[in-house]
Amino acid sequence: MPARRTLGLVLAAAAFAAGLAACGHGPAVEVNAADANLNSRWHASVASPRTLAGVVQMTGLATMAPAAGGKTGVAISLANATAGGVHPWQVHRGQCGVDEGVWGAPEAYEAMEVGDDGRAAAEATVPLPSPAGGRYFVSVQASRENPGLVVACGNLAPPTL
Repeated sequence: MPARRTLGLVLAAAAFAAGLAACGHGPAVEVNAADANLNSRWHASVASPRTLAGVVQMTGLATMAPAAGGKTGVAISLANATAGGVHPWQVHRGQCGVDEGVWGAPEAYEAMEVGDDGRAAAEATVPLPSPAGGRYFVSVQASRENPGLVVACGNLAPPTL
């Protein structure tokens, strides 16, 4: 591209940006350091274990963060699940494949119902303070009748500071 044309494009972009600033448009996103949840969210990518390759290939995301009253909010979303399925899920201590038990009361986690589009989502409020460290994972079971079969799992990554 000729230097003259490049300079013209740069000047036009600068003029456009200056015009936006003059109109009162501020930054598109602002981070408020006073946000109590800033850097306190745990995140996981959830997927079916390799042993189920070719049978089930669920994917999804999960988060865990402080909630009001010293509790913890947990959310999960899944895709590519079988329509009409109902899947129990929980946060566990440990890591996928090294289960050290459910974190909190199992009844805090209501089973997910899969829609016609193969998607499911659920939220839970666990009556425990959000952990500051440790090892946790989200486990999705095949069904209430077959809770021993994990059809999706994701290790929760701790918050970054």
